[in-house]
Amino acid sequence: MFLSTLNQIGYLFLLIALGFIIMKACKMPSDATKTLSKLESFIFMPALIISNFAANFTTKRLGSLWQYFVLGVVVIVISIALAYLIAHFTAKDDYHRRIHIYSLAFSNFGFMGTAVVSAVYPELFTEYLVFASALWIFNYGWAIPTLLIPKEDKTKGIKATLKNFLNPMFIAMFIGIMIGLIGIKLPTFISASVGALSDCMSPVAMLITGMTVATIDLKKTLKSKSIYLLTVISVILVPLAFIGISMLTPLDYSLELIALCALSMPLGLNSVVIPAAYGKDTSDAAGMAIVSHLLSALTIPLMLVIFTNLQ
Repeated sequence: MFLSTLNQIGYLFLLIALGFIIMKACKMPSDATKTLSKLESFIFMPALIISNFAANFTTKRLGSLWQYFVLGVVVIVISIALAYLIAHFTAKDDYHRRIHIYSLAFSNFGFMGTAVVSAVYPELFTEYLVFASALWIFNYGWAIPTLLIPKEDKTKGIKATLKNFLNPMFIAMFIGIMIGLIGIKLPTFISASVGALSDCMSPVAMLITGMTVATIDLKKTLKSKSIYLLTVISVILVPLAFIGISMLTPLDYSLELIALCALSMPLGLNSVVIPAAYGKDTSDAAGMAIVSHLLSALTIPLMLVIFTNLQ
């Protein structure tokens, strides 16, 4: 189990390394990562979401899928509460406290999480997307506007809040759900195109991660002690705590496994990308992203093996 999972994780991290090398050695344009991120967000990931929901979100499966969404809400609410508590001791000022809260509460469950689950547990990928939809709602509706966008740049009001949800992932999820529930049979050329585009999601996500890390000043980012403390808490202590709690709950194995996959992911990249777009210092967030992604190459398969053996 460990070696097979490690092989899958190794494949993904090889792509991260390739993205890092390409950005460092090939003199890629400064906006290359931004362009790939737009392709990922607007085409590749929506295609993957549509294909999975269209195939799996049927009336026969509705009876169990709602549990994954509810668990996602419970997990993210508890994660946010713990993040606020921990960040109170790890950050000295309001800006870094908000970065720490976001980093601890919201792992890289999007690009990294979808890539890992689709590679290691493809049979549970739809369940993971339903679970992650709760995290996306909190992420777009509350976390990014509240924690990552500087106060002076925030747009307030119901219209601005609703606009956060009109993103490609939610639109793709709605389309996939409608196709699955109604039972629409797409023309072969459309389904083949969606399938081909969805296959690009994981490789491109990993390349983007490596290219983003390559643009960071490593000497500056790796000096803060809080980077290592928050990384250990995020990718080791939190997953281990969840494994311990899961042994005391009556939840199904697949429910617990999906939650563990999300909780085991490294710290997300939004805490680097979004503040940087507003000219803020991202050295702390970048350091956490680098260290946690490197460490998670070992901790992800380790946590999955520990969980599997204890169940």
